[in-house]
Amino acid sequence: MTDNTFKPHVEDGAFVRAVSDFRHWVTPDGAAGASGEDGFAAASGRYHLYVSYACPWANRTLIYRSLKQLEDHIDVSVVHPFMGPQSWHFDDSYPGATADKVFGDPMMVDVYRRAAPEFNGVVTVPALWDRERGTMVSNESSEIIRMFNAAFDAITGDTQDFYPSALRDEIDSWNTRIYDTVNNGVYRCGFATSQAAYEQALDALFGTLDVLESHLAGREYLVGEQLTEADLRLFPTLIRFDAVYVGHFKCNIRRLVDYPNLQAHTQRIYNLPGVAETVRFDHIKDHYYRSHLSINPTGIVPVGPVLDFDRG
Repeated sequence: MTDNTFKPHVEDGAFVRAVSDFRHWVTPDGAAGASGEDGFAAASGRYHLYVSYACPWANRTLIYRSLKQLEDHIDVSVVHPFMGPQSWHFDDSYPGATADKVFGDPMMVDVYRRAAPEFNGVVTVPALWDRERGTMVSNESSEIIRMFNAAFDAITGDTQDFYPSALRDEIDSWNTRIYDTVNNGVYRCGFATSQAAYEQALDALFGTLDVLESHLAGREYLVGEQLTEADLRLFPTLIRFDAVYVGHFKCNIRRLVDYPNLQAHTQRIYNLPGVAETVRFDHIKDHYYRSHLSINPTGIVPVGPVLDFDRG
């Protein structure tokens, strides 16, 4: 019998996230970015984004693609929400999923091996593909969103800046804490295989949520008076919190709805034009409850909870 179970990497009872393998940068003129090679100039139609609607890291890139008016310039392939031992696959019979629009490959690993034939690492989404050079630009979501934030402004005419220089130190400070204890923290809770590792991650998670709730009292955004990268990196975790993390990952001390300021913050971003379309709860719930059989061996997907983020 084939083992069709996704297995997270765990050390000493604690979940360990893999490091991204492709770290080039798209820049306005093709000059080298913070890492990798040069030669990846912004251009309409040149780049293709691979995503999962289930994945919070991919959700970041879809939000930026929408807010920065990139839909007509960067097209998208959406994997099936189920993730097995070979990671993501394509199946356009599932509502909202697509075939691989670039190559017609059946598996995401096939796309990776077009860029690196001997690739044997962790296959993740999002992944940004360069049609011109025939290789992967990046599979690091935090860097893809910064490319989307600035590299294509001359093409789209959209000059919104979610990482303004005057606020970067504060944004980076929030990003570090939120990544360690919230974005990755929910996974550290859910994939822990020891009680100590789970409780340590849980304490850190809710410690940060409590701090965020207090910080947002009387404020709309985390940094300054504007929407920034810090808000947009937090949102994909919060929008999934009550749907999957409270139950499936045992993050159940409190729910998002028990935090009025965080709930309002999540609702505010969800109702920005184009953001709600990046959130598919059918993909989210099917992925977590059916892929993680070490946590949910029956694969049964709960019907609830009933969630309403629309603003009247």
